[in-house]
Amino acid sequence: MNQYFTRSLPKPGPKLVLLAGLGGLVAIACLRLMTDSAHLSLIMAPFGASCVLLFAVPGSPLSQPTNVVGGHFIATLVGLLLRLWLPDVWWALALAVGLAIAAMVALRVTHPPAGADPLVVFATDPGFGFLILPVLSGSLLLVIFAVAYHRLSGQSYPRAGS
Repeated sequence: MNQYFTRSLPKPGPKLVLLAGLGGLVAIACLRLMTDSAHLSLIMAPFGASCVLLFAVPGSPLSQPTNVVGGHFIATLVGLLLRLWLPDVWWALALAVGLAIAAMVALRVTHPPAGADPLVVFATDPGFGFLILPVLSGSLLLVIFAVAYHRLSGQSYPRAGS
């Protein structure tokens, strides 16, 4: 098999597979139920990708609380600022994603799912309240769910020193 198609991660056991999928299911279900009952926006599409990191690879530096919350916050802020100042055209959208990535890397809060946040901002033009609901509140809740879930399932999260 071609070296580019080989898998670098060890084959996961059935318990890890089940726990990862169940973690994402529980986290998104809780966010949606809270959204529906409180009539507040606590969820956005990139949170599904955040759940992949939080529940499938909780030990990754990209899955740590500072990266999840900080990455979503910074990337969304960049998107909102550029959407405020620039027209809704292809190059502004591309610039927003590129600058969001650069800002996350510079601030050491890289979280790959947050790279989609400027796309969400340009698609929906939500206004600066979006930073609080759903971005900050939703990402904080995801981290809280991940901490509780991993403790209940006997896994370690977050990493020590994170």
